[in-house]
Amino acid sequence: MSTIAPYRKLPLLAAVLVLAACGPKDASGPADDTMPSTDAPDLVALLAADSRPEADRARDAGRRPADVTEFLGIEPGMQVIDVIAAGGWYTEVLSIAVGTEGSVASHNPPFVLEMRDGANEKALSDRLAGNRLPNVSRLNKDVAELSPEDGPFDAAITAMNLHDIYNRNGEEAAVGAMRNIYSILKPGGVFGVIDHEGNEGQDNVAVHRMLKADAIRVAEAAGFVVEGDSGILHVHSDDRTQHVFAEGVRGKTHRFLLKLRKPE
Repeated sequence: MSTIAPYRKLPLLAAVLVLAACGPKDASGPADDTMPSTDAPDLVALLAADSRPEADRARDAGRRPADVTEFLGIEPGMQVIDVIAAGGWYTEVLSIAVGTEGSVASHNPPFVLEMRDGANEKALSDRLAGNRLPNVSRLNKDVAELSPEDGPFDAAITAMNLHDIYNRNGEEAAVGAMRNIYSILKPGGVFGVIDHEGNEGQDNVAVHRMLKADAIRVAEAAGFVVEGDSGILHVHSDDRTQHVFAEGVRGKTHRFLLKLRKPE
């Protein structure tokens, strides 16, 4: 859809798409959070294995990948897509979660692979070198070009990307992006959205954040139903007023996690 084309070349987006993980487990989230159980020892053990890069494992305390994938209902045998994957941290998590009977598409717009002298292209190529993750394929195209022929997928995930589309290009662009992702999911498919949460009334564009309510509104406008809203990535030590790259905040931002469902 042409409504989201302008965001493709924004240099500001490039910096944010490589953001590292954020904060620690918070057990004091809202009362209506759907908190995953921790009874997934197989996945936890696989994610902790030495075969996974040490730098990736170092981020797990903040990103809580086993809990996130469990909350989203991602299971062995599924076909999933990591939307705007950058260097592929979540691509590898998903590869492990879906197992040998599942598959993962690691999606990136071309400019994401070209930015910073091709840093994301190199990182993702190194990650996949030697058929290291044999259930992963690459899908390089702009979000505006995603279409049903690229799927269908059981599930999709995007981490710390929606705020840029929304903040830099507006609600119509964000709805357009959501509709494209909606189109590649199977009926009943799930879309997990993780992003830096801001505060009502502040300049969230300046601090690279967004309101959860805005994310929900654009998701529903695109046809999704909000099935879950988890506090597992909340970090209350972050008051949500500072830039996500600020000293002491980077990697420790307060994030929302939404489980969106494409109706059957």
